[in-house]
Amino acid sequence: MTRRNRLLASLMSDRLTQIALAALIVLLVLSLVSPLLPIGRPDQVGYGPRLGAPTWHALFGTDNLGRPILARVLQGVQTTILLSTCAVLISGLLGALAAMVTAYLHPMADEMASRLADILFSFPPILLGILVVAVLSPGAVSVMVVISLITFPTMLRVVRASTLAIMRRDFVVSAEIAGVSFAKRIFVHILPNVADAIIVQMIYSISLGMLVESGMSFLGIGVQPPIASLGALLRDGVSYLEIAPWLTFAPGLTLAVAIMATNLLGDGLRRLIDPVEQG
Repeated sequence: MTRRNRLLASLMSDRLTQIALAALIVLLVLSLVSPLLPIGRPDQVGYGPRLGAPTWHALFGTDNLGRPILARVLQGVQTTILLSTCAVLISGLLGALAAMVTAYLHPMADEMASRLADILFSFPPILLGILVVAVLSPGAVSVMVVISLITFPTMLRVVRASTLAIMRRDFVVSAEIAGVSFAKRIFVHILPNVADAIIVQMIYSISLGMLVESGMSFLGIGVQPPIASLGALLRDGVSYLEIAPWLTFAPGLTLAVAIMATNLLGDGLRRLIDPVEQG
């Protein structure tokens, strides 16, 4: 059994990780098959009474236009997770590649990359979101740009630290002495040894991306109507919090479960690959 197969088997034996993975799978599957379920369409005005309480016909109730909250929450799950995952994949790949190249290339390049990360870290997420929206206008593209800018420096630092440790190993030094090309040393000798750190950081970054996307949509500078997102649903429900609390309960609980499950999945994977966590 290979090391990765052993890690996967150990990961699946952890109870918290199993619960987290099951919760994420359920949310993703429900959001993908929601058009096939008898729960109405997210944009179906008049599906039920305005601000209708939860019933068997509308399990999570209806909003101020009579649209089914359950269908809108499932569309919000798809929007929030999809945007976060796509943005993190972009920033993660770019950040990991930049970290490996600059850390291994030259101390000056490594120093410049580190200072770039410091500059990005200095911007509060919401302020950075407002600046990006002022340039690009509100929408899904702005959300992805903000998430990428926020998660890029963390990935850069994490992969940089792993690369600095790996590049001093004998097999990397031997490859350099043997005249192996720079690209081959990066992708064949260093990348496989930092891949675990990249995957774990990507999982954590996805949870952060969901929080950022929801925050921007809550402020009205993220995903725009008629597309639903969990943050936008929370914003819409705040106005009716006293008379229709189910408008905020469903998207709020769903967002909390998604973020918590993603973090628990990252924790489970980190415990397996981090020698310090293994004791």
